[in-house]
Amino acid sequence: MIDFDKIIRTQKQLTIDWHDTEPSVQSQDFYQFVEDNHLNNFSLWHEEDKARRDDKGADYVYRAKRNIDQYNQRRNNMMEAMDQWVYENYPASNEASPCHSETPGMMIDRLSILALKTYHMALQLKRDDVDETHRQACERKCQVIDAQLQQLSACLKHLLEELQAGTRHFRVYHQFKMYNDASLNPQLYKNREQA
Repeated sequence: MIDFDKIIRTQKQLTIDWHDTEPSVQSQDFYQFVEDNHLNNFSLWHEEDKARRDDKGADYVYRAKRNIDQYNQRRNNMMEAMDQWVYENYPASNEASPCHSETPGMMIDRLSILALKTYHMALQLKRDDVDETHRQACERKCQVIDAQLQQLSACLKHLLEELQAGTRHFRVYHQFKMYNDASLNPQLYKNREQA
């Protein structure tokens, strides 16, 4: 079964490591999906920062937005892959049990984002170009982020225990992102027909 604590440790450590080395996915099996999801969130985070630059010109922002779209699609794919793995490797779903609307993959994705927020908000506390008011505001935000991470961690642990016991079930939510599919996005397929 899934080592719940390993997910939290991995996301935290990779966030630190990937700021100093070339990011890559090293794990196998379920944890490969966890790392791949986190890598896409890590990449997405930094592209989102780039997309807010007003001084780099439209082409710079356009490239960042296109990258954001690709990373977001992969991020969603990894949430589905994690959910599919859990669905296939945990005991058979007890359909009579209550259904949990948020899936394990969705929760792990949110934990990934909280790991990134923890790292980046902590950096704000180390800046020497800001005043004490900024640092105190960021310190309060760090405390809120930590509380959110602790609560969501406990929720994921509880859900995995319930899935193992058969007292709760979930469905794999397939995203079917229509805007990324040239056969489903009218802006893409109508353009192709007119060409």
